[in-house]
Amino acid sequence: MHRVFVYGSLQRGEGNHRMMNGARFVARARTEPAFELFDLGAFPAMAMSGSTAIAGELYEVDADLLKRLDVFEGCPRLYQREAIVLDDGTRAEAYVMPRERLGRAPHIKIGCWQKWRRRSASRKGSRR
Repeated sequence: MHRVFVYGSLQRGEGNHRMMNGARFVARARTEPAFELFDLGAFPAMAMSGSTAIAGELYEVDADLLKRLDVFEGCPRLYQREAIVLDDGTRAEAYVMPRERLGRAPHIKIGCWQKWRRRSASRKGSRR
């Protein structure tokens, strides 16, 4: 089994969570503060070498599901699957994007894509 940390559209309640069918939810989780999170529109991207703890979920997946997730995430062309450390000191794998592919994507300083999206939606709604 592989431990996979997800932080975007693969989380429960999100549009691509169906891809996690067959995975075992372990817990809500947070990375150590060593990353940065960016908004790419319909999904986020986590980059290494930052100072933010990223919020997400931890799953256990088998080798077949991990291969399907690699294809879904465009690994290694778009994202790269990397070993990361969570805030409790345990390790997991996560899909990260090289900084050079992020361009001028908005930085999500709060480290939580779901909260960012809710705040963005409420700001858009209040402008009407």
